[in-house]
Amino acid sequence: MVEELVAAGVALVSAGAVYTMAAARVVKQYERGVVFRLGRLRPEVRGPGFTMIVPGVDKLRKVNMQIVTMPVPAQEGITRDNVTVRVDAVVYFRVTGPAEAVVRVEDYRFAVSQMAQTSLRSIIGKSELDDLLADREKLNQGLELMIDSPAVEWGVTIDRVEIKDVSLPETMKRSMARQAEADRERRARVINADAELQASKKLAEAAKEMSEQPAALQLRLLQTVVAVAAEKNSTLVLPFPVELLRFLEKAQQGQGQGQQVVQQPVVSAVQQPVVEPVQQPVQEQLLSPPSRLDVVSGGADSGQD
Repeated sequence: MVEELVAAGVALVSAGAVYTMAAARVVKQYERGVVFRLGRLRPEVRGPGFTMIVPGVDKLRKVNMQIVTMPVPAQEGITRDNVTVRVDAVVYFRVTGPAEAVVRVEDYRFAVSQMAQTSLRSIIGKSELDDLLADREKLNQGLELMIDSPAVEWGVTIDRVEIKDVSLPETMKRSMARQAEADRERRARVINADAELQASKKLAEAAKEMSEQPAALQLRLLQTVVAVAAEKNSTLVLPFPVELLRFLEKAQQGQGQGQQVVQQPVVSAVQQPVVEPVQQPVQEQLLSPPSRLDVVSGGADSGQD
């Protein structure tokens, strides 16, 4: 009798141990457990730790609650300004409703991936090339809204979407390089022209100041000579400023006007005698040949006679 009781107790303990082993489940900290009893979803979600289910009746499915990093394959499309590009991205999402993620969608990871690819192609078609290259933050927000709208019903929340790379054709890269080079050259020319304008204004102001003090031109000339001679050159090129020539010309004109006022009576008095001696020899030279011809001709006649 005792042996039968011991055997029954051992059998009961063994059955209990087997039942406990079959019913015991451990849910990790970053997981949640969704229980199906005879195929019907139980309302409560099992939290992390040790939990029990009915073996053969309940089925526990664990759902990862961590943030999932999913790369989006590169999508090729044509932008709004007719440029062919390839764009790839990355999506960060996590499950906020374990029951919805298990019941409403077969595979929420695959669903989010397909939705991200479709949304990325749609964004490429609606955007221009400059927006893809320079305004990525706005496009990232648009992608996040497009993916998050259907994902909310699946119990999934999109944390962030980032466009990683935009691949362009080689011809487009060369065209953009030429455009950037032309733009830089244009800016360089504008800067040079602005510098020339400012320099001309400063030179005009300096010339105006020097014109009031003529000695400043000579000082500036001496400074130029000193600057050239400091380099120990064998040949010294001495510039001659035009303003100095104008100054000398004005000084000469002033002296000429003073001499003309003083010498005018003398010139008028001397003018008559100077002209007559010059004209008299000319008249004698014009008259002398005929007289000689007459003499020769007269001699010849006398000989003939």
